[in-house]
Amino acid sequence: MNAPAHPDLSHLWMPFTANRQFKAQPRMLASAKGMYYTSLDGRQILDGTAGLWCVNAGHCREEIVQAIARQAAEMDYAPGFQFGHPAAFEAATAVAGFMPQGMDRVFFTNSGSESADTALKIALAYHRARGEGQRTRLIGRERGYHGVGFGGLSVGGISANRKAFSGALLPAVDHLPHTHNLEHNAFSQGQPEWGAHLADELERLVALHDASSIAAVIVEPMAGSTGVLVPPKGYLQRLREITERHGILLIFDEVITAWGRVGAATAAEAFGVTPDIITLAKGVSNAAVPAGAVAVRREIYDSVVDGVQGGIEFFHGYTYSAHPLAAVAIQATLDIYRRDRLFERAQALAPAFGQAAHSLRQARHVIDIRNIGLVAGIELAPRAGAPGARAGQVFQRCFEQGLMVRYTGDTIAVSPPLIIDEAQIGQIFETIGQVLKEID
Repeated sequence: MNAPAHPDLSHLWMPFTANRQFKAQPRMLASAKGMYYTSLDGRQILDGTAGLWCVNAGHCREEIVQAIARQAAEMDYAPGFQFGHPAAFEAATAVAGFMPQGMDRVFFTNSGSESADTALKIALAYHRARGEGQRTRLIGRERGYHGVGFGGLSVGGISANRKAFSGALLPAVDHLPHTHNLEHNAFSQGQPEWGAHLADELERLVALHDASSIAAVIVEPMAGSTGVLVPPKGYLQRLREITERHGILLIFDEVITAWGRVGAATAAEAFGVTPDIITLAKGVSNAAVPAGAVAVRREIYDSVVDGVQGGIEFFHGYTYSAHPLAAVAIQATLDIYRRDRLFERAQALAPAFGQAAHSLRQARHVIDIRNIGLVAGIELAPRAGAPGARAGQVFQRCFEQGLMVRYTGDTIAVSPPLIIDEAQIGQIFETIGQVLKEID
């Protein structure tokens, strides 16, 4: 039986993809169920990345599929400007139920990028509503990723994402140093012991710019897209202390870390640090429908909404904010997380996952392994003059061997659905180990 023919590949401009390379050697996916994709040529591919850090409950969950189908048949769309529909409010209530205490006001978006830009705007609006409109400076972090909107790019710190647009980024932005240090933290299991002091760089930025000019600090509790950088012990707590002392809002970008990835509903809960704003996306709807959200402290919502005498209080939103299909997908997804205790499952599997990841410590090319919860980064020594080439080859070879992983630079990232079992964990890291033996 002949494999299905590829569609015409010429018209699609693919995102974050080497288009010419892909179209010369396509990796095409045809279907998905549970822990597996099926490729267009009929091979089963074990999903070691939860799609793109997002299918936390596993693929094609029947409850989510049915909820979307019912809603599409009943009401396919409702405008979110000056109108509402029950599912939107019910979804907001469901999201709020998983957030840290007091963070029970929710603004819906369609992606992590939109959530990041929304959070930055909320921070500016909050200070303006309180009579501190001069607080306009935003502080990000080197190697941070906050999506591809101009706000998120500005506070982000991945140079390849920024360089083509550097002349058009927001001007009042500065960056903290990243926390990655192989000399001190190589092969740490869980949170590294070294690095809490790096948060004190925020005090230097406060002294430089003056606290009265700074609106917010935004960080990923665990930086995922840049290569799985786990926060040092005490680092997030120190950021919280400094921001509170100076009246600066603290934003956690939890697009990757929320919904069980680090063993709790949020990294804020897992690390015991409550920010002022949390950005969400990916696992909030199990990626069945594009969806994102921003959760804020009630005081922030009240300050913005009560600060206007009448009319629209916050001039921001999206055509598809709280889209009916997204809203029911969110509710069905969060029901699964709670019913199946998937966050607790992730926490219980984390030791076995970490042990399997660190079994590659002596493998060829490996210079570091970082892990927490059900996420791991395996950093490889780069090839001379060709950064990223070795990890890219591992990525391709793994796919050929029936495993999906991600790579960024020379780091292989593993972040499977939370429904994974120990045998599948073993299969992931055994496959990576075998591939590492085969490549130069």
